[in-house]
Amino acid sequence: MNYNSLPQGVRLAVEAAQNKKAAGISVLDLSGVGAFTSYFVICTGFSTPQVQAICTEVEEQLYKELGRSPEHREGRGSSEWALLDFGSFIVHAHVGMWQWADRTPQAKRFQNDSRAAAVDLGGPGVAKRI
Repeated sequence: MNYNSLPQGVRLAVEAAQNKKAAGISVLDLSGVGAFTSYFVICTGFSTPQVQAICTEVEEQLYKELGRSPEHREGRGSSEWALLDFGSFIVHAHVGMWQWADRTPQAKRFQNDSRAAAVDLGGPGVAKRI
């Protein structure tokens, strides 16, 4: 699978995160495992305002280009993470490890789990998690 074979909404979410300088953008392909969603986009910001800006940009671009809004939002007021559920894919943005000392144990555990084996998809900063 490569970047261009991803659904348009997932690609738009990745591009929106890139527009706001998100780091470590990864795409987990869950479509073959009967999961709660088909794709999970994970990215990292350098600060709480950047994480919020990433999510705002994702929401604005998906609405502008596809007329889609998240079905559910979590954590936008949090200082550590935010999650946007678009049904067929989810976007998760979180503050990066460079502020590791300030992270809660739950945030540290998620961040470690999200770094599992990555395979390059050929797109800029995009990986498939397996």
